[in-house]
Amino acid sequence: MEAATLTMLSSISPIYSTVRTTARSSSFFSLRRSFTAASAPLSTAFPRPFSPGSSVFLPNRSICKASRSHMESEPAVPPFQGAESFFRNVLASMETVYLDRNPTAKSVLELVRSVDSDRICYDHLAFRTFGVNGYGIDSMANFFLDFGYEPREELRFPAKKLRALWFSPTRIPHTDTGSGVYGPLPRIFISELLVDEMSPQAQEIIRKYTEISGSGNKHAALASALGFLTWEKPLYSEFQQLARESEYAAWTLVNGYAVNHVTISSHRLKSDLRSIKMLNQFIEENGFKLNSEGGVLKVSPDGLLLQSSTVADSVSFQFSDNVTESVPCSYIEFAERLLLPQYKNLPDNEVKEFHRRDGFEVGNADKIFESTSKDQLTRRTAA
Repeated sequence: MEAATLTMLSSISPIYSTVRTTARSSSFFSLRRSFTAASAPLSTAFPRPFSPGSSVFLPNRSICKASRSHMESEPAVPPFQGAESFFRNVLASMETVYLDRNPTAKSVLELVRSVDSDRICYDHLAFRTFGVNGYGIDSMANFFLDFGYEPREELRFPAKKLRALWFSPTRIPHTDTGSGVYGPLPRIFISELLVDEMSPQAQEIIRKYTEISGSGNKHAALASALGFLTWEKPLYSEFQQLARESEYAAWTLVNGYAVNHVTISSHRLKSDLRSIKMLNQFIEENGFKLNSEGGVLKVSPDGLLLQSSTVADSVSFQFSDNVTESVPCSYIEFAERLLLPQYKNLPDNEVKEFHRRDGFEVGNADKIFESTSKDQLTRRTAA
C-alpha cells in the first residue's frame, strides 16, 4: 500500500502553496501510517463514471434517492463499520485544513465555545465536486459509506446546474460528551456540478483538469485531509472563464475536495445561543458578516429547519501562470432543527435528535450556496 500511496501523492498538487510537497513530507508519512494501520482501509475500486441525472453508482451499493424527512420514530441504524478512531482522525485532518485556511470559521468556533462550555456539535459537513469523469458525488461519498453512512435524499438546483445528496451517519454509543468531529457524527452533504449542462468552453476546462488528475477521484478523502488538489493548478484565465458561468465551478477548480463548510448545530448548544436568532445576533455583534441572500435567516416551508451562514473567507492563490489573485475559500454555517409536531410536548430532557426535523431544504441550500459568491464577498469587503 505504501508504494501505491507514494505513487498517488506524486501526482497531487497543494492547493495554497507554490512549493510542491514531496513524498518525504513528515505530515504525509504521518497520515500514510494512519492509512496503513487502519483496520478498515478505503476502497479504491470504482465503477464506471457517474452520469449526471442518473443514480449515484458506488461499489457494491445501491443508493436510493429519497427518504423520509420527518421520522415518526427512532430509525434503525447499522453499527459503525471499521475503526472509529481512524475515521474521526481523518475528519479531524479535514477540519484542521478547513480551520487553517478560514480564519472566520476558526474565530466563530472559538467565540461560541467561549460562552457555551467549550462543546459544539456539528450538524453536517459539506463538499463540492465536479459531476464528470467519476469526480462527482460518488468520489467523496465512498469514504463515508465505507464507515456506515447511508444515502438519504437527492436535492436539485436547476438554475445553478447542481444536484446534491445527503448522507446520515450511524450512531455510536458514548458520544454525548464529545465536541466537533469527536462528538455526535455529522450528516454529510455532497453536491456536484452537472458538467454536461455547462457551455463547451467550461466543459473543456473541467474535463482537462479531471483528466490530468487521472485516478485522483479514488483518493478524494485523502486529498481533503491533506489539503491538496488532485489536479494541477489552473491558469487564471481558466478560473475567470468558469467564474463568469458558474461561481460554484470556479470555487471547485481551486479548492477541490476541501471542506466547503461545517455547520454548528445551534439547538445542541446549552446557552441562549441555542436559538439561531440569538446566535446570529451574537455573531453579527462580534463583527462577522452573515450571508444576506434571501435574508440572513433561511427558513424551510414547514418552518422547522432554520439556517444561516457567514460569508466565505478569501485567500491568496497563485495560479500556474504565476498570477496571484484572491479567491473564495470556505465559510461556517448554523442550523437549528425544531421539534416535529408530534413531539412538541416532550420534556426537554427527553428530546433526542430524531425527534427533530431531519434532512435538507432546496430553498435554504440554494441561498446558502451564495456564501461563496462574488456579490456576498463584495458586500463583506465594502462593509
